[in-house]
Amino acid sequence: MTAVTPEMGKADKATLAGDHSHGATIPDQSRAERRKSFDLGAFGVPSGREEEWRFTPVDRLSPLFAEKQTDPEAVTVTVTGEGFESGTLAEGEAPRGTVLVPSDRGSVLASSLTPNADHVVIPAEAELATPVRIAVDGKGGDKRANAHLVIEAKQHSKALVILEHTGSAQVTANVEIVTGDGADLTVVTVQRWEDDALHLAEHDALVGRDARYRHIAVTLGGGIVRMNSNVRYAGPGGEATLLGVYFADSGQHLEHRSFIDHNAPNCTSLVTYKGALQGETARTVWVGDVLIRAEAEGIETYELNRNLVLTDGARADSVPNLEIETGEIEGAGHASSTGRFDDEQLFYLQARGIPEDEARRLVVRGFFADIVNKIGVAEVVEPLMEAIDEELAATAELVESAGAEA
Repeated sequence: MTAVTPEMGKADKATLAGDHSHGATIPDQSRAERRKSFDLGAFGVPSGREEEWRFTPVDRLSPLFAEKQTDPEAVTVTVTGEGFESGTLAEGEAPRGTVLVPSDRGSVLASSLTPNADHVVIPAEAELATPVRIAVDGKGGDKRANAHLVIEAKQHSKALVILEHTGSAQVTANVEIVTGDGADLTVVTVQRWEDDALHLAEHDALVGRDARYRHIAVTLGGGIVRMNSNVRYAGPGGEATLLGVYFADSGQHLEHRSFIDHNAPNCTSLVTYKGALQGETARTVWVGDVLIRAEAEGIETYELNRNLVLTDGARADSVPNLEIETGEIEGAGHASSTGRFDDEQLFYLQARGIPEDEARRLVVRGFFADIVNKIGVAEVVEPLMEAIDEELAATAELVESAGAEA
């Protein structure tokens, strides 16, 4: 592991932060210097040549880059659960805007076009027995929705918040998360959109002293889903875990980006994303950034991405980035891999009398097993595995079709 010193220039730091796959261009600046602003004028319409947009089909996202107000009939939002408080926050009304400052055009539109953000509060010392569920149901693929949600877990509280997206719409959305000192908060975001949905999201969290924060992203639907999940710390002792599972079919572009800003000492972070792809034009992108600042002594961090390609024509891009400004850390590392379905494993199972479709299902379930165990939330895991089985049934149809054509 190479330590980055404060004396290193931008080019030296960028070498460590560079893209290690597909021979991509090395970024010319530190991740910490990426522009952030509430001003829409600070972000032009992306061309696709920008570092942060070079993997994204920006031409297909043009409806979301327009300054367009929310259609009242675009989505319906239902909030259920017990033990929490709710309300709204105007622009400039804290804690709105204290954690999330938009970092791209989609996020700044979601902020500027949402006059009143939804506010969910977990009271101090409360331990919620049931999840807070926020269901977003899209009512039409060409209808626009802009949203800003603030989740505030006050000190020493414990809660699970599940945000689920279904139906179809064109959505820009921010989720701003404040995890108070000693709190234990899990936020789950599930994307089970219809195939024509467009979704740009930024989720920013501030993790308090000795707090525990988990963010779980499950993305199975949508034409294009692009999610930025970012974390920084309000004091020492914070723990952040980012987990992701995604499954892309033909025509889908599923993109997940994370940024862990280690700006406080003695904190930890773990990022683990796993995805599968099937179909001629299935596409996934994972970009993981970790910045360890000079003041972040004694931290420990690791990020991992694995991709399983089930059919020909699918493509996964995986880019881990690591910037280190101090050598006084416990550990830091990253890894990524993309591989094809293992026919030898399939043959092994079939040789023992297991039918091909069942054998294929077992191999893919095995691929996802460790991250599913890390998730460990029954309300999430059970429907997730059912959805993966549905995707695998579609895979079996693709394989049979390919065999018939051959």
